[in-house]
Amino acid sequence: MGETSTSLHRELGLTDDEAAAIERILGRPPNHLELAMYAVMWSEHCSYKSSKIHLRRLPTEAPWVLVGPGENAGVIDAGDGIAVAIRIESHNHPSAVEPYQGAATGVGGILRDIFTMGARPIAVMDPLRFGPPDDARGRWLVEGVVSGISGYGNSVGVPTVGGELVFDECYAENPLVNVLCLGVMPKERLVLAKASGVGNLAVLLGSTTGRDGIGGVSVLASAGFGDAEEESAKRPSVQVGDPYEEKRLIEACLQLLDERLVVGIQDLGGAGLTCATSETASRGGVGMDVYVNEVPTREAGMEPFEIMTSESQERMLAIVTPQDLDRVLEVCARWEVRCSVVGTVTGGGRLRILDRLDGEVLADMPAASLEEDAPKYDRPRAEPVDRATRLADDPARLPAPADGGADLLKMLADPAWAYRQYDHQLFLNTVEGPGGDAAVLRLKAPGLPSTAKALALTTDGNHRWCALDPRAGTALVVAEAALNVACAGAKPVAVVNCLNFGNPEHPEVMWQLSEAIDGMGDACRALGLPVIGGNVSLYNESLGRDIDPTPVIGLLGLIDRLDRRPPGAQFVHGGVVALLG
Repeated sequence: MGETSTSLHRELGLTDDEAAAIERILGRPPNHLELAMYAVMWSEHCSYKSSKIHLRRLPTEAPWVLVGPGENAGVIDAGDGIAVAIRIESHNHPSAVEPYQGAATGVGGILRDIFTMGARPIAVMDPLRFGPPDDARGRWLVEGVVSGISGYGNSVGVPTVGGELVFDECYAENPLVNVLCLGVMPKERLVLAKASGVGNLAVLLGSTTGRDGIGGVSVLASAGFGDAEEESAKRPSVQVGDPYEEKRLIEACLQLLDERLVVGIQDLGGAGLTCATSETASRGGVGMDVYVNEVPTREAGMEPFEIMTSESQERMLAIVTPQDLDRVLEVCARWEVRCSVVGTVTGGGRLRILDRLDGEVLADMPAASLEEDAPKYDRPRAEPVDRATRLADDPARLPAPADGGADLLKMLADPAWAYRQYDHQLFLNTVEGPGGDAAVLRLKAPGLPSTAKALALTTDGNHRWCALDPRAGTALVVAEAALNVACAGAKPVAVVNCLNFGNPEHPEVMWQLSEAIDGMGDACRALGLPVIGGNVSLYNESLGRDIDPTPVIGLLGLIDRLDRRPPGAQFVHGGVVALLG
């Protein structure tokens, strides 16, 4: 491999060994476009190359699980002909660079993960973590993230029903912005991100493709932060969202699914069109030809590698039969959603990028190699050298507070200023909103069968527990989430997780991650809970300092009869207080 190509693959985030593996797969040196496509798909964000071997240890099966890990969202059978989809994601690095758009597009992405499955999004939660808000940058991050979530969620019409707001010094340069979304659907509307049927059409729905978000998964989400100049250079990698386009896209896609006009569908998030085309083709065991000249662009002179790796928001890829295309165009026109045929399903399993139909082949690779052949690393693991000291630390040795009254007032400060910016009563399904143990939602949406059941939902995390003992700490977080849902009168039925950790190239971080996964597995097996999806966010570090290990647990519970759920805690004079457990 020549000096120029060596420099290029390193700039794209690939190691020398990974570049050599790509050359072996292709049987020749890759060109610029092919290298860019492998770089985004083999990034930490897309491939989970440092965590996949550990995630396999989690329990994922239960009789009520319809779709487990590996799809856009996990799905359970709620009974009465209703399925529930749930997903949690992170947008940590984009939010550290551009807090409003980073948080807003985090909401947009998680909504698409849900309606890609055929479910209507009905609720969002936002576990957030920041550094101390007493400096200008800290306030800018907090205010920007909260405004971004509320601005997007309120505009698209999905209520934010809960979350967390935590401040700690370890997040000062690297905030955590996690977003969970819940959706519901009739069971028969469930669809998977899979292409099939040679000759079927790949149809791009939604927004035009621009240069925003290029390199987001490989440049921004798969590396830590350095100095201010380096952070500023990453700003173009942050996507820009349009919630009104997203709302139209939701309605158009759900109508297409209701009318059985779609064979398979996938959202365009991280890695953009490269990810959507390769994953749908790979999962269906087929190939695909993509015509870059047919992709609607918002900027002149975009290169093929820019079109294929752009992460412009509010876009979906649908697989459609030729005979259904006219009706698909009619539905999209009704909702004012752009609709363009950009490719064709082929046999043979190869993903080819052409400049036009029957034109020059710009890239040619096995579709499965972009996902299935990504490297999987068993990185070195080592306990932190100060672990014994941390565990032996006696809290009694802490100095007495200089002003206990002032500290108490800080602890009692009401966080409602954050969640009151969110509309938690959209759809009028919210029985219990932000501020309680768990949100409670009526199981109701257009097109759903009638039911007396309801849902309970919570997110929980505790970085201090996990910094001391990641295995026990994560198990306790799962238990806390299960208790929160139970206190709302629900039976815990499924777990999703967002694993926020530092640099996986540090052995101490990999030890923390492995231990946390085992702690989650221990707790879920003890409680009979399947883990049906999740997200791993690594490289949460700044100037060489890793954040504390922060696994966030999202837990879904099912209430059999909403009218029979227990009342909330009510304290009356002379009442008896009992401690259980």
